[in-house]
Amino acid sequence: MKKYYITTPIYYPSGKFHIGTAYTEVLADMLTKYHKLKGYNTFMLTGLDEHGQKIENKAIAANMTPQEYVDKQAEAAIELWKTMKIDYNKFMRTTDEEHVKAVQDIFEKLLAQGDIYKGYYEGWYCEPCESYFTDLQLVDGKCPDCGREVNKMKEEAYFFNMKKYADRLLEYYNTHEEFIKPDYRKTEMINNFINPGLEDLCVTRTSFTWGVPVKSDPKHIIYVWLDALTNYITAIGYGSENIKQFEELWPADLHIVGKDIARFHLIYWPIFLMALDIPLPKQILVHNWITMKNGKMSKSVGNVIYPESLIERYGLDATKYYLIRQMPTSSDGIFTPEEFVKRYNNDLVNDLSNLLNRTVSMVNKYFDGNVPEFNGNKNDVDEEYRDEAKQTIIDFDAKIENCEFADALQIIWNFISRSNKYIDETMPWALAKDESKKDRLAAVMNILCEGLYKIAFLIAPYMPESAQKISNQLGINKDITNVKFDAVKEWNIFKEGHKLGEASPIFPRIEIEKEEVVETKKELKIENPIDIKEFNKVEIKVVEILDVDKVKDADKLLKFKVFDGEFERQIISGLAKFYPDFKKLVGEKVLAVANLKFTKLKGEISQGMLLTTEDKNGVSLIKIDKSVQAGAIVS
Repeated sequence: MKKYYITTPIYYPSGKFHIGTAYTEVLADMLTKYHKLKGYNTFMLTGLDEHGQKIENKAIAANMTPQEYVDKQAEAAIELWKTMKIDYNKFMRTTDEEHVKAVQDIFEKLLAQGDIYKGYYEGWYCEPCESYFTDLQLVDGKCPDCGREVNKMKEEAYFFNMKKYADRLLEYYNTHEEFIKPDYRKTEMINNFINPGLEDLCVTRTSFTWGVPVKSDPKHIIYVWLDALTNYITAIGYGSENIKQFEELWPADLHIVGKDIARFHLIYWPIFLMALDIPLPKQILVHNWITMKNGKMSKSVGNVIYPESLIERYGLDATKYYLIRQMPTSSDGIFTPEEFVKRYNNDLVNDLSNLLNRTVSMVNKYFDGNVPEFNGNKNDVDEEYRDEAKQTIIDFDAKIENCEFADALQIIWNFISRSNKYIDETMPWALAKDESKKDRLAAVMNILCEGLYKIAFLIAPYMPESAQKISNQLGINKDITNVKFDAVKEWNIFKEGHKLGEASPIFPRIEIEKEEVVETKKELKIENPIDIKEFNKVEIKVVEILDVDKVKDADKLLKFKVFDGEFERQIISGLAKFYPDFKKLVGEKVLAVANLKFTKLKGEISQGMLLTTEDKNGVSLIKIDKSVQAGAIVS
């Protein structure tokens, strides 16, 4: 049996996942299910990239250890994929022991063979992207990838010799046309990075500790991208004592990544593999973003859409359908509530659900729910319809193989429209009035049921629950996701006496006026609600800042000495970058959680947590009027 190994990026768990992340996951899940239909032995890998300075800072801000923080994020991710019924085989975490060991061994191998060397790095660092940039690479003085502020940094570091492999990578591009999808991404890599001259890549850090330490030089932490990218091979056994799975599955058939991490996957990852003498993945697909009317989704702007809200309101299959249908291969897709409702009502209700309801209802009405066996007598309309069904399967398969997933859905919907047109052309209601045309009516209904089953089969990778509902209403209760392509190509599924189920709409219509009210008048929803008893357990006090200092060997941390009305206490907080003149905070009154379990950060005891706000302008302490006494309780 042929294998199909597909991967998503391992996502950075610095916050809640939005529909952009969900799109990537849905796409990989769809392709996994599609290849199962084609008879492949499939393996889907997903997971989390859990190391790095940003995670360390997030954990500090939450008064947690980094491991506690990523454990919580991993639970949330697994729960979301469960809600979305993602059919993955392994959830990879870069904190997994087997991954850490393999990464350390990979680093030592590259170091021993001269691909990695020690030096000093000075450049502009973007913390959210975990990336360094030169002056020329900055755009208006900011990160060229995310547009955020960057910081000047200099530190001892290890470097990977990218220049050594640049010509080899370029040759690979030119001799493997299918390696990168879409094609223009290859041109971007060549023109923007390779031809101007590849810079050697900094592959370690010393300014934080949350990551994989270099085995031979533990003060260095392996750079997040060397750590993260290798998950695609360590997850299946590379570097372990049992490499059987790696030998069976590698090279990966497809990596799916977003355009924001294209450079890392299209340049760094292939070069790492070349240095390790490991074959490159067969294909890397770089998809675009789902944006809003006002641009890229951003928490600071407040325009982020989360998949849970869409699933709750419209259903899982409708959400999956919209995400893939709305996302063209070559450009960004734009999400709007209005377009979602429009597609839902037009495509899912008017086209698909209506076709199913009309067909099943007519078989129940005219033949007591028993599908009549086709008598072999076809006219030109029947032949045309059957030919289009055959061509639809061929064209659908071709679009999927060419990574044109929205277009593949369009192929299916063209046939759905053709099926509704076939009903209008044959007019079963008129045939039913003439007893002499009973055989003709039987032929029409049989052909319609056959066409519907093919539609159910084709949408199964995209919308498995809806496909199963169609199959069940057609009287076929076996799992449609286990049906194979060859089983639906012929027109012999419905034999004499085959009993249908009851007709039932699979997508209820959304009333547009009602929906518009919902959208303009936002519904208050509480995530992870607590009752008053739980809230009363949290003791929030006004504290006065007596002194502030930097924490030794921790650039991001500040050590606050505060008075809580009764005791002096020490609180460690990752606020250094937001308060460069931190001594000016002395004398301010702020809020602190006073009854948190004490924790140790960078060797310093933290006896509470300062409360902050976060918006597009950054992070700020919540300041209280100085007339309020230290020790006052917030209730």
